[in-house]
Amino acid sequence: MDAGDQGDRTRSQVGPVTTGYEVTNDMRNLYVGLVTIFAALCAPGLVSGQDFPVKVVRIVSTEAGGGNDFVARILAQALTANLGQQVIVDNRGGANGIIAAQTVLKAPPDGYTLLNYSGGLWILPFIQDVPYDPVQDFSPVTLAVSSPSLLVVHASLPVKSVKQLVDLAKSRKGELNYGTGATGSTPHLAAELFKSMAGVDVVRVTYKSSGLALNALISGEVQLAFATAGPVGPHIKSGRLRPLAVTSLQANSLAPGLPTVAATLPGYEASSVFGIFAPAKTPAAIIARLNRELLRVLGSADVKQKFLSEGTETVGNTPAEFAAVIKSDLEKLGKVIRDAGIRAN
Repeated sequence: MDAGDQGDRTRSQVGPVTTGYEVTNDMRNLYVGLVTIFAALCAPGLVSGQDFPVKVVRIVSTEAGGGNDFVARILAQALTANLGQQVIVDNRGGANGIIAAQTVLKAPPDGYTLLNYSGGLWILPFIQDVPYDPVQDFSPVTLAVSSPSLLVVHASLPVKSVKQLVDLAKSRKGELNYGTGATGSTPHLAAELFKSMAGVDVVRVTYKSSGLALNALISGEVQLAFATAGPVGPHIKSGRLRPLAVTSLQANSLAPGLPTVAATLPGYEASSVFGIFAPAKTPAAIIARLNRELLRVLGSADVKQKFLSEGTETVGNTPAEFAAVIKSDLEKLGKVIRDAGIRAN
């Protein structure tokens, strides 16, 4: 006799099972209702992220007033209209942005806590100890905006092209200086990448801020720098500084008429970038929904103009494309940082 036969015989011997109460039609209806609700919660609409969000979304950024904050606030305002839920900015300044990163790292992976961060998120671990892994602990959503730098020289330097600068630097090994602010900042790493690819010895002079570094360039204390277009623009117009090239890979509308550094040093690219991340293990459907909405925002004429007015251009790409940008940076700039022995001050 098999187990099924034994089970049937036991049930026939024991008789009907009693529970002590009668199962009424109302109870059956309640049960059917609960099953229906559960099925609805698992319906494709929710799983696909279409019903997201149902509560406030927050974008965690660094201190108020900085570049991260500027990007976060424009995106939050536009997303609020598109998502139909309020999107707020949560400023968590301090520790070179580590506090903001940790806030998102500890948040539930449900799409309601996002991180807006610069390329420092994946560059900082090369120059100091951080309590996170930029690849394993965060899910890229999209690269939001990019702002190239300009390679500028003091007007007294007898060069008018990148090639002439490279030739001069090689003939005057260790005699030319470049100024920067913070260690690991985009201007700093742009210069170190230039040195590495051009094979030149140009000496770094460190200042407490990018503003002081620009003042040093204007006065002739240093001969060159990589700087954002906005602050150097008036000094280029006055003739104190001479722009040689833009650091984007392709010719850029933010620097009309300027060649790229890459035209002389193929493959050279160095821009300040800001992107949106979610905690690792956030469902792919939620990531996809956030990506779609962010691309709508970044593609709108109003948002594009707001960023262009500050010398920044919108990007907007897929999570996979953003991950590829990060991977490329990790390989390229990671090598530059290691070879130059760069560590946080």
